[in-house]
Amino acid sequence: MKINTILLFFVVAGFSLSAQNKSTKVADKLVERYEYVQAVQEYLPLVETGKSDGYVQKQLGDCYYNMHNTVAAEKWYSQAVKTNQAAETYYRYAQVLKSNGKYAEANVQMKAFATMVPNDQRTKEFIANPDYLTELINKEKLFEVNKISLNSNRSDFGAVLYGDVLYFASARNESNKTYGWNDEPFLDIYQSAYNENKKYSEPIPVTELNSTFHEGPLTMTKDGNTIYFSSESLKDKLFEKDSAKKLKFGQVNLYKANKENGKWGVITPLPFNSKSFSTGNPSIDKESKTLYFASNMPGSKGGTDIWKVAVNADGTFGTPENMGDTINTFGDENFPYITEDNILYFSSNGLAGFGGLDVFSVDLNQNGAPNNIGKPVNTEKDDFAFTFNKEKNIGYLSSNRAGGDDIYSIAPVCKGQVLTVVQNAKTEALIPNSKVVILDENGAVLDTQYSNEKGEVLYDLECQKAYAIEVYKDGFVTGKFPIAKLTGGKVLINAVVAPIEVIVTETEIVLKPIYFENDKSTITKWGAAELDKLVYIMSQNKNLIIYAKSHTDFRGTNQYNLKLSDRRAKSTVQYIISKGIDASRISGKGFGESDPKVNCKKCSEEEHTLNRRSEFMIVK
Repeated sequence: MKINTILLFFVVAGFSLSAQNKSTKVADKLVERYEYVQAVQEYLPLVETGKSDGYVQKQLGDCYYNMHNTVAAEKWYSQAVKTNQAAETYYRYAQVLKSNGKYAEANVQMKAFATMVPNDQRTKEFIANPDYLTELINKEKLFEVNKISLNSNRSDFGAVLYGDVLYFASARNESNKTYGWNDEPFLDIYQSAYNENKKYSEPIPVTELNSTFHEGPLTMTKDGNTIYFSSESLKDKLFEKDSAKKLKFGQVNLYKANKENGKWGVITPLPFNSKSFSTGNPSIDKESKTLYFASNMPGSKGGTDIWKVAVNADGTFGTPENMGDTINTFGDENFPYITEDNILYFSSNGLAGFGGLDVFSVDLNQNGAPNNIGKPVNTEKDDFAFTFNKEKNIGYLSSNRAGGDDIYSIAPVCKGQVLTVVQNAKTEALIPNSKVVILDENGAVLDTQYSNEKGEVLYDLECQKAYAIEVYKDGFVTGKFPIAKLTGGKVLINAVVAPIEVIVTETEIVLKPIYFENDKSTITKWGAAELDKLVYIMSQNKNLIIYAKSHTDFRGTNQYNLKLSDRRAKSTVQYIISKGIDASRISGKGFGESDPKVNCKKCSEEEHTLNRRSEFMIVK
């Protein structure tokens, strides 16, 4: 339903009457009455009997366009443009193509539109930023989006959470009279209880607010005692009459109600309502001093604009002010929502987006430019009515991405911070200008930074994902530090790396002993720390070739010890290769007990340990 059902004053693009004839008379009158569902049923037989032409095809495209059936609209517009059409038809065709994800084809139609009306503001916007889509697609993901359980098979939208109660507008009441625009029942305001388990109770209508006309959405003051909501002006007999068409042209207007004895009391219209323009979709700020709303009142830039009005302490109102052309465009801006931080969210089909209505934000504290908040909030379809409850850390979005208007919950993407402090293991001194690499749980490199003068690097990362930090610094052993799944906040990683303290002779690289546990060939944590020093030296000296010799103590038979030492040599070689050293530069062999460090008959445990060792000979 969106704009169509909440703004009953419509700006319908003009079309040539030259193709109207007796066969289209009934359908054309239905279009004039905005009864698009019935109009389609009258136009389609003309197609089936061969009485259609470019006019009928364009009319069908317009009907489906207004019904938000972009697939059917595309079908009929594609046929209509084979004949001469007004510029607006090419523009609408481009919009439905974009909504269907056909951006290249949409650009073709926009070029045709631009040729016909080169001075139109929409033409200027199109020419000024032809590659905007790539930028939008690459935007950082800000929210998780999920469809909630209380949606019906009719339109549901405009959800906003106050305390533990969710309010929204819905056409689910089948006993309501049907609206000819889209053949759905008129809208009512509903409420549903929201609990700590993120479950919703069965929605119930807010009976004291609902009438036989459209109602919703609403906004509520922070104290919970006053609401403002959208409803039809027909309830106040505020309308314009067209006797020839037998129509009453009503508007969606704004109304106010105060809580009395737990119920919403007397409903009063706001003083700037009019039978000539619409005012709807309100949002009140946290201090209850400024009311934001959508309207097409005089002074609007395009279709509907975002406006604001001061709410005085005595309950009176100031003069409505247009939010200006930074926010408002030639198209439609609607569904404003103001946060406690003075961030304004709204939807627009005039600003650069994926298609249809997209959600934008603008920081009113800084008078910044609107920012498209990207996928998955925005899609090729209509995305609108963004609201957010800071206390519960949950928001809501309305969208027709699944075919009809539905309500989706939104949750900010959880972010955590990892502060890495690089430090010398021996002196405890901070190490600046260290290369600090962040890896995902699969070992893929996500980013690389260098530590500042305090040895610090700060990374912003997503929650519920495991990461690892690797630290590289000349003269130090490369360090790798795992990070458990983040849950938000800041995690401190003390990246303590050891200086490389080795003796390099003409024939050998002398490390601290690479000890193995008794009767085992697995590289120990302490052995790995020493081998990392060799890895570093080999990485810095590309021509260095090493031969690893592994030895055992005297315990066990000669044959067994020879096999054990060979396994240890191979384990050592594989560790070096696993760190990125080419296999052609490292080889090894086991020598068993044949070349002891200490030649003893009744060896002490310390002497046995010294004999269980690896040595690294320089081959080249």
